[in-house]
Amino acid sequence: MIKTDSQLQADVMAELMWDPAINSTHIGVQVNDGVVTLCGHVANYAQKWSAERAALRVGGVTAIAEGITVELPGQENPNDSDISRTAARVLQMMGYLKENSIKVMVEHGWVTLSGEVEWDYQRKDACKLVCHLSGVTGISSDIGIRPKTISRAVKEEVEAALKRRAIRDIASITVSIDGSDVILGGTVHSWSERALAQHAAAGMPGVRNVIDKIKVTI
Repeated sequence: MIKTDSQLQADVMAELMWDPAINSTHIGVQVNDGVVTLCGHVANYAQKWSAERAALRVGGVTAIAEGITVELPGQENPNDSDISRTAARVLQMMGYLKENSIKVMVEHGWVTLSGEVEWDYQRKDACKLVCHLSGVTGISSDIGIRPKTISRAVKEEVEAALKRRAIRDIASITVSIDGSDVILGGTVHSWSERALAQHAAAGMPGVRNVIDKIKVTI
């Protein structure tokens, strides 16, 4: 059954209230033809990220227009130098990274990460760790993957990984290789299946980027 915009609005608001990682008191939700607009403010970037993910979990949502701002408690605002030092320490605690492989730059609370890592999951982990730090208002990732020419066998490995994840739309997902990039295409029926496909491709050795062209059809 196709949900009306009012039903979607109620479901998204309920999902935001249900998620313990989100204080939804100051978050507003508007829906137009299945496109959800989030507005208002939260206390940190992690809540902003969690709100976006929560909205995408709701069945019937076709897209997110995100307008949430981060408003930090005035008495607890660390300055850019504090955030930079804390971020650098946190990244050094990721034991699988080479020393100083990721650089940190902070301007008005916005963190930019740069450098190179071996795996895509390392790039994602770095962003997830830093986004939870006090004072962070946003993140830009310029982290690259050290280039390698990946084997065509990776295509078969990605397809095998998709099968292990029991994605019901697996027959409609296509996998192709372009240098160090994996390109995913086709259609699925949920955002969670699309996320599983992205994770499967990103977990292969030598993959620099996952170019996701999968369409979600509700």
